[in-house]
Amino acid sequence: MPRDTLDDLSDDTLLVLYANGDPEAARLLTARLGPRALGYATRLLTDRAEAEDVTQEAMLRLWKIAPEWRAGEAQVSTWLYRVVTNLCTDLRRARGRRPGVGLDDAPEVAAGAPSAVASMIEADRMAALNAALDLLPERQRQAVVLRHIEGLSNPEIAQIMGLGVEAVESLTARGKRALTALLSGRKAELGYEDEEEAGV
Repeated sequence: MPRDTLDDLSDDTLLVLYANGDPEAARLLTARLGPRALGYATRLLTDRAEAEDVTQEAMLRLWKIAPEWRAGEAQVSTWLYRVVTNLCTDLRRARGRRPGVGLDDAPEVAAGAPSAVASMIEADRMAALNAALDLLPERQRQAVVLRHIEGLSNPEIAQIMGLGVEAVESLTARGKRALTALLSGRKAELGYEDEEEAGV
């Protein structure tokens, strides 16, 4: 099937096409879902290499279940988020809590990127957020990341986490309050007071 036609197809349809032997459908579905799964896993684990391993394992599991996929029962992305959630939970339990990302692990700055100072401030903010997320109870962290970073709706999160919508709302609210408390005394350190004074 031509790629232009495949781009317009749903995740369900692409998975069924892959199960029927269409490798282009697999490439497109990987390009569509892989970065989202990796971003989510990285937020849960804070270790990029482990997040890449989890994402690869989740995608392999998706390809394995493709022949049995029943379109319309669940969204492919919801299923994938749930697998990533479970794999991250298992990995964190097996390895215990790990510290945040170190300076040596920071990515290289691309040409045309923000200034070094702006990049350092943003890196500090992300490190502070990741460290604060890491202190949250696991279910709160998952709910906050899925809602406020991944942008999923409460019903989608409920499906991923195997909870009711009300439980997701409660976890998200408690997680946000905990993050606010953890980060409240760090506004000046993270450069937020400077932005407020400048009217940013």
